[in-house]
Amino acid sequence: MKLARTCFLLLPLSLVACNATLPQIAETGAAVASATGYNNQAQLIRAIKETLELGSSRATASLSASGGYANSSLYRIGLPANLQPIASNLRQLGLGAQIDKVEALMNQGAEKAAGEAATVFIDAVRNMSVTDALGIIRGSDTAATDYFRAQTEASLRQRYQPIIQQNLEQIGFYSQYKQLLNTYNLLPIANKPSLDLEQHALNMALDGLFKQVAVEEKLIRKDPVQRGSQIIGAVFGQKQ
Repeated sequence: MKLARTCFLLLPLSLVACNATLPQIAETGAAVASATGYNNQAQLIRAIKETLELGSSRATASLSASGGYANSSLYRIGLPANLQPIASNLRQLGLGAQIDKVEALMNQGAEKAAGEAATVFIDAVRNMSVTDALGIIRGSDTAATDYFRAQTEASLRQRYQPIIQQNLEQIGFYSQYKQLLNTYNLLPIANKPSLDLEQHALNMALDGLFKQVAVEEKLIRKDPVQRGSQIIGAVFGQKQ
């Protein structure tokens, strides 16, 4: 019985190796689901979705925690590279505390905004079609992350922007900065570097978020039984 169960678990892998079509994989998925205690393909897809929900929830939880960005060697948000020489000069003039405050507020804003991503990701997973789910199974190590980004980035930008703006408004000279930025943007200078701290923080926050989702996805694929279920182990190819 154990041998038969193992054979059923490995069936989708042989189909993937042979470049089987999605309908073929779907049909075999139903057999695998039944063999492992899931009644039908719908439950198989639901198991995959639950695992992806878990991975995205872990990513958002880690980044939305206090210091999730600020204390990360990978995701900490500093001033844009083109402003670093100016920031260095300001530090030499004794304005380091002000520079540190700006960077701290950008990171705190990103951490607050990351809490908004969990609901968006869960909605994306729950609205995922069978074809989308099977495509993720057959895709690269970051296929789910790529799917999330395509489906959610526009919505996340809308949610993130006011949160990051509100945080940066705590800077004492924020209104003056915005006036200078508007004047700067109107200057007829070709290829001038961007000085928009809001957009910089927003872009860095989202990039960090999707990078961490990719980390979690790779962990799911590496150890899907531990992070999901036995059926996930069969689909993602982890031999136990």
